[in-house]
Amino acid sequence: MEFRERRNQPHAMDDTPSHSDIRLREGSSIAQRLVMSGFAVAVALCFTPGLFTHDILEIIISVAALLVGAGFVVGIMLAPAVVWIITPNEILIGRQSPFGKLRTRIVAKDDITGLQVPGSKRVKARFQLVFTLASGERLASPPIADVTHVRDTVARIATQFEVPNVEEPVNPLDASNPEMQLGEPLEPFSVRDIRIVSLIAIALCAVPYAYKLWRGWPPSHVDILLLPLGAIAAYAVHRYANLVTGAFWIIRQNDIRVERLWGDGSLRADHIAGPDVKAITVDRRGRSEDEHCIVTIRLHSGRRFRSPRIGSRVEARAVGTEIVRRLGIAAESNKI
Repeated sequence: MEFRERRNQPHAMDDTPSHSDIRLREGSSIAQRLVMSGFAVAVALCFTPGLFTHDILEIIISVAALLVGAGFVVGIMLAPAVVWIITPNEILIGRQSPFGKLRTRIVAKDDITGLQVPGSKRVKARFQLVFTLASGERLASPPIADVTHVRDTVARIATQFEVPNVEEPVNPLDASNPEMQLGEPLEPFSVRDIRIVSLIAIALCAVPYAYKLWRGWPPSHVDILLLPLGAIAAYAVHRYANLVTGAFWIIRQNDIRVERLWGDGSLRADHIAGPDVKAITVDRRGRSEDEHCIVTIRLHSGRRFRSPRIGSRVEARAVGTEIVRRLGIAAESNKI
């Protein structure tokens, strides 16, 4: 997005903007929009065979699925891109739809009376700025890209706009923390929960066999085969349930502690030091680069460590850059 209307541009928006400017952006690229739209279209097309049947219910379901899919495509493709440029004296807001005109708005420093920094409910280390204006209006910014310097960014904005009593955000990934935390502290499943899930697995596999016996029908080979499979599934739940609890990273100076659980619920801790790192990269683990990016560390020993989900690629790069700094990872190993 470019700001072409020079008369609406503050002095700080020259070709060489001041280093005091803070830029926040939100909006997917055209490539990302096409991928998400293609996925929505593919799901909707799975219901099209129902249109060629004589069943009214199937036709209604197919038409509804196509309408929902079309709505998703329209919403994805028409979602606006937003840019905030925060200067020492004002905020310039630009908003542009893919097929619309650029709309700009300038918020003067004197109009700002309050500032809050709420976190995201979906992504733990995602923050945005919410300004309260003298008129009572509240303006929410795009997410802060550098999630490792949220406190510094908020303190800087509060100072330059002279906003009092700004609550410091609780950010587990802030570089000012002696220990940065990725993920949630691990707790093993309770014995009671594991037993309940194991019994459910056995019951589900035994239902077809029991139903056939109750109706007086001879069980089929599939019904008989499900009985030992239920026992195997129950054993797997009892033995390996705690392995799916994920990992918890504690990032310290010169060291990363990676905590995971063994199958019996006991804690397992691995340590990563800078000289052990062969490569550090930012990877996507999921469909969206806005939500499912992680940091991957490969060691010279061949082991690979994948971090808990961080968020967008920009946010994951900020975390990866701080890891490189703290561990002193060699430049040739930095693939971020």
